[in-house]
Amino acid sequence: MTDPSWYSVLPPILAIVLAIWTKQVILSLFAGIWIGSTLLTGFNPVTGVTASLDQVVNVFTDPGDTRVLIFTLIIGSLIATIEHSGGVRGFVHFLETRRWVHNGFRAQILAWITGLVIFIESNITLLVAGSVSRPLFDRYKVSREKLAYLIDATSAPVCVMIPLNAWGAVIIGLIASTGIENPLETFIASIPYNFYAIIAIILSAVVIWKNINIGPMKKAEARTQAGEVLWPDATPMVDISAELVEDQPGAVPSAWLMVLPIVAMILMMPVGLYITGDGNIIEGSGSVSILWAVSFALLVSWIMILSKGTSTVNELMRIFMKGAGGLLPIATILLLALALGDIANLLGTGIYVATAVGDTIPTPLLAPLIFLTSSFIAFSVGSSWGTFAIMIPIAIPIATTLGLPVPLLLGAAISGAIFGDHASPISDTTVVASMASATDHIDHVRTQLPYALVAAGFATAAFLAFGFVA
Repeated sequence: MTDPSWYSVLPPILAIVLAIWTKQVILSLFAGIWIGSTLLTGFNPVTGVTASLDQVVNVFTDPGDTRVLIFTLIIGSLIATIEHSGGVRGFVHFLETRRWVHNGFRAQILAWITGLVIFIESNITLLVAGSVSRPLFDRYKVSREKLAYLIDATSAPVCVMIPLNAWGAVIIGLIASTGIENPLETFIASIPYNFYAIIAIILSAVVIWKNINIGPMKKAEARTQAGEVLWPDATPMVDISAELVEDQPGAVPSAWLMVLPIVAMILMMPVGLYITGDGNIIEGSGSVSILWAVSFALLVSWIMILSKGTSTVNELMRIFMKGAGGLLPIATILLLALALGDIANLLGTGIYVATAVGDTIPTPLLAPLIFLTSSFIAFSVGSSWGTFAIMIPIAIPIATTLGLPVPLLLGAAISGAIFGDHASPISDTTVVASMASATDHIDHVRTQLPYALVAAGFATAAFLAFGFVA
């Protein structure tokens, strides 16, 4: 590592500025890698290009980073396999035939609970919760905007606090890239400090309980009660969830085709931690355990499908490759983020920033500042994962250098990314929430924003309060 200097902040700053300006996270991360490599190779931009490629390749020399990248691709294959098996359709049918929903209040509870229990991946959460609840919302005259808000508030905020899905794997990998000895333990310790995610989930439950309708949501509810599902000039998003749950001829697939692989993955995670930790779950390898868990879940799904004779091995392999390809952009973002984190470590970026802010910014203000900065980036870029890649390698070194609690500043960086992603109109989860609810996208953004701002206000106050006592 070189002696930290002012130019050590150029790689992440360039990545941030370009990501906000171009909305291209992958290109922006590579630009940050290039400028960092140029600085490390004697300020030669030509050799910086080849050094950049070497930095990306060097990510694979770390077994933990490589496992996380492989996991990201396999989780895509698992999602595609479960969809192909009909497990999602069977699970939706199982819920719909339980007939305990007989009013709008219970329809909202169903949407909220579904968002909590389907935590394998945020878009699957949105699609399942939306497809199950939308007919009930229309029947009992609860606005589709309310549905979009509820499922959006229980997708990413839930997924980001689970260490055994793609979100957890990405965050654990980024934590490991900063040199933290036990990234899984650090991630788990940061969960109670993920104030925005926690508050967003609780607030959505209170909104259901007390029927709180703020601003545009109040107008949307009044319109729906009057019998109008959408505004006259609204353009509902294409409801892609219908592709997932559309009734098909013949018997409805078993819900176990979805439930059992997920249960297998959940159960395999602590087993992997126990084995790799020599009997101590906390000291286990998160990257190894996550890879084992998702591979085991995929194996269970394959065995169930093959035993029913509904698909051949060749068909499952095609689904495997298609699913992995679907998450290739996310794996690419993660790969470049890990490379950028390695360069930041070599340049001493975190140490320099920590020293600079330690001399100019009062310590209690660091957590709320990181939260707000992360929020701005995520809102502008529309990507929580891209924000994780930029902010986590900065937040953790600040904490370790200044002797502050790492889980607190890590929680601030993660919380900000979730808030910005939740409120951003260009976020993929915001778009999918509109699709799954069959509502106008801008109407969803407008009705959701007041609730997101309320949750962010409480989160900022919480970070400020804990900053004083840390």
